[in-house]
Amino acid sequence: MNAMVGYEPRARRVALPARGGEMAVLDFGPPERPVDVVFSHANGFNGRTYRTILAPLAARLRILAIDLRGHGASTLPAVVEGRAGWDEFRDDLLALLAAETQRPVVLAGHSMGGTSSLLAAAAAPERVRALALFDPVIFAPSQGPSLMGDNPLAEGALRRRAVFPSKAAAVEAYTGRGAFRSWRPEQLADYVEAGFRESGDGEVALTCTPAWEASNFRTHNYDPWAAFRATQCPVRILRAEHGSTARLEDGLAELEATGRFRIELIAGASHFLPMERPELVRDVLLEMTA
Repeated sequence: MNAMVGYEPRARRVALPARGGEMAVLDFGPPERPVDVVFSHANGFNGRTYRTILAPLAARLRILAIDLRGHGASTLPAVVEGRAGWDEFRDDLLALLAAETQRPVVLAGHSMGGTSSLLAAAAAPERVRALALFDPVIFAPSQGPSLMGDNPLAEGALRRRAVFPSKAAAVEAYTGRGAFRSWRPEQLADYVEAGFRESGDGEVALTCTPAWEASNFRTHNYDPWAAFRATQCPVRILRAEHGSTARLEDGLAELEATGRFRIELIAGASHFLPMERPELVRDVLLEMTA
């Protein structure tokens, strides 16, 4: 598929006064075209991380890749103490849809962004024509709607180095390591570009603080199975073969019985499926918007 054919992504902010700030948006495609897709990122990432994945679709679709609360350039409050859970992201998404869309759209997302999209589609089914979820965070029905407390992912987030001498130093430190092992250089460069800001003393600091990233791992407070039942649109779910966060086995029969769900296991993919299989992400988004 060809590149962007003249449509450079437009970085802008959308005021969401009822939510207490602005949401940063990377806007792909013809500006006069109604929005087709709103894409939400994984915990700790940002919309720009997915730029090279989404950009080739800009000649055919208009896509908003957003920075969720506490990530990237968004200024929505990110207060760890007394959090309500991931419903915050749901309500931010709903406010964005009210501000930026004139017709039902495809909600798409990776990991936490996929789950947030699911919650928004359940709350306002009239605004969503389809869901495209790339290894969303879905707990088994037996685990219940509320999981709080320490866990290895949260502890790992708290240990993350938050400050580097420069963005180039951050790229060098991440290359070929940990979660970034399977990423392409341009994907890592995009993550760092929007994932760090100048700290005021010549260094750069994470835009998503370790405390906020850890809080997202600790505090969920949502019931994905109730959300699945409340949706009314077609749902496409791609699960990773290795390290998937989409625990669907116990409820798979219930979902497939509705006829609205198409669930696929992607051989060889890890939880970072969009970075590893960008062409598959594009194919799914084209299918769901057709």
